[in-house]
Amino acid sequence: MSTKVEIIIDNLESADVLEAALPDILTKARAVPGLRGLESSRVWPKEDGTPTPAHRTITLTFDGYDEASAGTATPEGGAFFGAVIQATGGKITGLFLDVETV
Repeated sequence: MSTKVEIIIDNLESADVLEAALPDILTKARAVPGLRGLESSRVWPKEDGTPTPAHRTITLTFDGYDEASAGTATPEGGAFFGAVIQATGGKITGLFLDVETV
């Protein structure tokens, strides 16, 4: 089974800083050892104009939990997470997910 590391980025006062930093953040993510897949998704705005529950997600996919743990503990993983935290002010939730194929 694969493991995903899901970074949920909260709504930010100004998403411009994050969006400007996103290419560098994704470059850093691609350098994380053991990475098998990478997705970046922006939350669609609500039709009624009310706030969305989050602004964006970044998902890193690994072969398993051990690979995800090892990859994110490397200097490259630290550079990725550091860039995310710097661009968001730490307004994130990070999850390690055990992917269940149904």
